[in-house]
Amino acid sequence: MNINMIIYVLGWVLKLEAGLMLLPMLCALAYKEIWAFNSLAISAIIALIIGMIATIKKPRKTAYYVREGFVICALSWVVMSLIGAIPFYISGTIPSYIDAVFEIVSGFTTTGASILNEVEHLGKGLLFWRSFSHWVGGMGVLVLVLTILPLGGGYNMMIMKAESPGPDVSKMVPRVADTAKALYKIYFFMTVGWIIIFFISGMDIFDALCIAFGAAGTGGFAVRNSGMEDYGMFCQFLITIAMIMYGINFNVYYMIQKRKFKDALGCEEARVYLGIITVSTLFIAFNILKMYGGNLIYTLHHSFFTVASLITTTGFSTLDFNTWPQSSQMVILFLMFSGACAGSTGGGIKVSRLLILIKEVGKELLVLVHPEAIRHIRLEGKKIEHNVVRSVNCYLIMYIIIFMISLFIISFDKFDFVTNFSAVSATFNNIGPGLGAVGPISNYSEYSYISKIVLTIDMLAGRLEILPMMMLLLPRTWRRTY
Repeated sequence: MNINMIIYVLGWVLKLEAGLMLLPMLCALAYKEIWAFNSLAISAIIALIIGMIATIKKPRKTAYYVREGFVICALSWVVMSLIGAIPFYISGTIPSYIDAVFEIVSGFTTTGASILNEVEHLGKGLLFWRSFSHWVGGMGVLVLVLTILPLGGGYNMMIMKAESPGPDVSKMVPRVADTAKALYKIYFFMTVGWIIIFFISGMDIFDALCIAFGAAGTGGFAVRNSGMEDYGMFCQFLITIAMIMYGINFNVYYMIQKRKFKDALGCEEARVYLGIITVSTLFIAFNILKMYGGNLIYTLHHSFFTVASLITTTGFSTLDFNTWPQSSQMVILFLMFSGACAGSTGGGIKVSRLLILIKEVGKELLVLVHPEAIRHIRLEGKKIEHNVVRSVNCYLIMYIIIFMISLFIISFDKFDFVTNFSAVSATFNNIGPGLGAVGPISNYSEYSYISKIVLTIDMLAGRLEILPMMMLLLPRTWRRTY
């Protein structure tokens, strides 16, 4: 284990976080919130000092491998969250540090779960930091680091594999740093485009910025106590389209940018993803039609918004789906687990994993009927290697184990099974709102500190695809080799 290199990279991550805090500091100044500016400035100084100490001397050996890549990834998110929570804590807007960590982890992991009964008391500066954390975490902080800091040649791929969502990640261009830059270029210009669109549609500039950050990172933090209800149906429709776009694999946008339209349109995962959205929207709309006086346009609009919000794991809400029929809530649970496409900013299991698992079942059934048959699983027209199928199966096993352990621990709180089950589902899949007492008009404030810690770990594990967090717990991981 190259400990020195891990410390060095963590130092750069903290220096980057200090720089990122400048934007909310400027926002606090613009709204004359000196108390918010001071809390952000103190946090930025702490991050900068620790970062400078960690990067005073570059390690003699800068190479790192799978272990280091996964450990760097997991520790970076943990360290960023511990520092990122400080502004909420020292400002007094969130008096408990555990609650503050829960809130910022929910931001960085683009979960959108909150412990706040009212969000507007945070003020504009801290609301901006809270929403901006969605944007930072959406693409991944280490992907951003790779765009500005070459860290050891080809070994950068180890970090990218650890942080990228989905069963596999590949380089779009020969150099990993160039791949990271290509991704962030697409991410940045899409965000700017949606900020402009939201502003033109009638939002004020602050709301346009924060909602665009949330949609881009597929995180569900609202900046108003009323959530998304205050925005008109046209603005809500635009937010729906934005959420769906960010749930698509960014490789599709890269292919469009390179004018490879045939490859982009032929993406099997994206077609299934859009198909799930269409079928789920129609089912829920007709299922809840009588609840809203038979108004088809109204139910289609809000069903579309809710389905897009949940499958992309954004978590914005316009209606309380807690009141919907159980059949619609079952569809909602499926969407929570399904998640968006691999290589997007969305969470969940991912559509590609579900496709691989379904095709693997089909293959095994075929082999039972025809033992001599030779059949390969294909996705996007390409043969899926055995190691990818194995990793998907391993992921599913770890997913179930962690889910059950988390559900068992939080069951000691006073909530019913539906609430606890959906709380774990919503945090582990990085969605935010669940069902029951953690529905779209409720929050996680009533859970005990132990449960909040468990759910915080779930958010991190879900965002980092489980393995990086698991690597931290293995004693063999920490055997020093340099």
